[in-house]
Amino acid sequence: MAAAIGFASLTACSVSTPDPNAASTAPAANEPSRANSPRSTGSAGSATDAPPSSAAGEAASGGAAAMGAKGTCELFNELVAEYKAVPADDPDGYEDIYLRAEDAKDATAGDLQGLFASLSLLAIDHSAAAESGGVPAQESRDAVRDAVFANAGTCTAEGVTLRL
Repeated sequence: MAAAIGFASLTACSVSTPDPNAASTAPAANEPSRANSPRSTGSAGSATDAPPSSAAGEAASGGAAAMGAKGTCELFNELVAEYKAVPADDPDGYEDIYLRAEDAKDATAGDLQGLFASLSLLAIDHSAAAESGGVPAQESRDAVRDAVFANAGTCTAEGVTLRL
């Protein structure tokens, strides 16, 4: 299942040079948000148990496109920081990041979707690997790196430096 989700995420990931106007002018996705779907929770006291920040909440409710490129880039950085805070042996924590990245991807338009598509791929890959004590595939890590480089110009123009 993780491979199928990973393949679907990769096909949605764009590594072309982003159009700076695409994210701010394109309409939000018409798909329903998974913000109210049941999520697995991490271990007690983990970063994944914290309530989402206002930026993450906006993305989950379809507001990523409404907050423009700057807010979208900031949300990506926030999700990357939360991904890094998940304990290595917590598959549920990675699954939570996957769900939030998917919500953000669905609510984002244009090339910036690739940021969240690649992060969701990495998170679901890491979730599967965490169950066996492994690490995510290099291809998953490379997809995030490629998406960051492809969208760095758009985010930098908005005053946001993307983090890996």
